[in-house]
Amino acid sequence: MHLVAQVIHGKQDGPVMFVSGAIHGDEIIGVEIIRRLAEVKALEKLKGTLILVPVVNAYGFVTQSRYLPDRRDLNRSFPGTQRGSMAAQLAHTFMQEVVKPSSIGIDLHSAAVHRDNLPQIRADLGNEEVEAMATAFGTSVMLDARLRDGSLRAEAQALGCDILLYEAGEALRFDETAIRIGVRGILNVMRQRGMLPRTKTQKPPAKPLRSGQSHWERAPISGIMRAYVSLGDYVEEGALLGVVSGPLGEEETEVRARTEGLMIGRTNLPIVNRGDALFHIAETAKKAAAAHDALEKAVEVDPLFDGEEIV
Repeated sequence: MHLVAQVIHGKQDGPVMFVSGAIHGDEIIGVEIIRRLAEVKALEKLKGTLILVPVVNAYGFVTQSRYLPDRRDLNRSFPGTQRGSMAAQLAHTFMQEVVKPSSIGIDLHSAAVHRDNLPQIRADLGNEEVEAMATAFGTSVMLDARLRDGSLRAEAQALGCDILLYEAGEALRFDETAIRIGVRGILNVMRQRGMLPRTKTQKPPAKPLRSGQSHWERAPISGIMRAYVSLGDYVEEGALLGVVSGPLGEEETEVRARTEGLMIGRTNLPIVNRGDALFHIAETAKKAAAAHDALEKAVEVDPLFDGEEIV
């Protein structure tokens, strides 16, 4: 079992950090984030070691699939075994060669096909070191997300590796703002952990809003959905999020928010079946929406990205 990685050693000792992308093969945004990260001139002043693995699930990547050829989810297969399924062997190799030597990790993800995620950090915020990293990353919202059995995050943390999961954008798509937030966030964490010098001119990132709970609003009936809200919107309890109806507008049924919160994910498909997940709401404060708007403007003008844009 083989992995393609780039290892950058600094001239001085320091932490070992890995950054991984495409554990789900169709979540390609992490590949572009890592490509840009590898070209940042600030890495010339690196202390410690940076391990970059842009495509963990190469099998899913080349077939534009979330899963491995045997339909297993790699992110439910950790820590893996030396002998077993393809997923088990790949997970084992990644744990032994990448995670085990590392004290810090950032795993890059996007939403599934036909869904979109607001840039967000998911982490065990009960861990003080991890919470400090999540705050330094600088997204507008961070979720206190439970550790799932078999996930990279759970198994890395069990080995003492402080790890964040960055979620942004849609599978099989690049999102320029989400890419920029990802690159800048990783550099922020590297500065916070002493791997890079802090810049004199850079303002400290605004403290993200913390959410301990989120939920999906689901389709009450099958039909055609018209959405009235966008990612990053703040919604009040009872707010109208969209309506589902037949093709001629018959049997129109409203979809309303059960709680107030920030819109952190949504479906992009107008044709829905009863029970489909439509809108993902993080139960957090109203000012999170304003914080995300400010973050988008900041990465638009950041000189770090001069000449870098996907259109």
